[in-house]
Amino acid sequence: MIDVAQAAPETVILAGDEASLYLQATLRRVWHPTGQTPVVSSSPQRTSTHFYGALNLLTGKETTLRSPVMNSQTSALFLQKLLAAYPDRPLLLLWDRATWHRGQSVQQVLDENPRLELLFFPPGSPDLNPQEQVWKATREAVSHNHTTSKLDVLATDFERHLTDTTFPTSLLSLHDYQRISMIFK
Repeated sequence: MIDVAQAAPETVILAGDEASLYLQATLRRVWHPTGQTPVVSSSPQRTSTHFYGALNLLTGKETTLRSPVMNSQTSALFLQKLLAAYPDRPLLLLWDRATWHRGQSVQQVLDENPRLELLFFPPGSPDLNPQEQVWKATREAVSHNHTTSKLDVLATDFERHLTDTTFPTSLLSLHDYQRISMIFK
C-alpha cells in the first residue's frame, strides 16, 4: 500500500466494510446521578438496516451507502458510488473477503472501471481494517444507550454521523503517508 502511495500519489486509498444497525440499543457504561438507576428501553424487534462504508485514509472522510441487504448487487452499487465520489482518480479499495464482495455484479463494475482496484485483507483480520474504528466511533456516538424508537430515525442519525464526521486514519499516518504524498505531488 505504501508502494502505491509512492508510485501513484494521485490514487485514493480507501478502507471499506459493512455494518448492520438494529433498533435494539447496545448497552454501555454511562454516568448518572448517584442513587438513580439509568433506564434504557430496549426493542424486541430484530429489524435491521445495513451500511456500506469506505474511509478515505488520507482525508478521514467517509463515503456510505444504506441498504436493506448486503449482496453482490449492492456491493456493485457501492463501488459505483465510490467511483462517482472520486471521478477521474484511481482508487484502491482495501476490503475484507465477504462473499458479497465477489460475484458477477462486482466483477462487471471492476471490468468497466480499470481505475478501481481491490486489495483484500487477510482472512479473519478485522483489526487491520481502519473502517472498523469508524463503525465503533459511530455506534458509541449514535446507537449505544439510545432511546430512539424508530429504525429509520436511528439509521438517519447513524448515516449523518458517518458523513459529517472526519475520522482519524492511523493506518497511513503510521507510515507518514501525508508527507509521502506531498513529496510526490
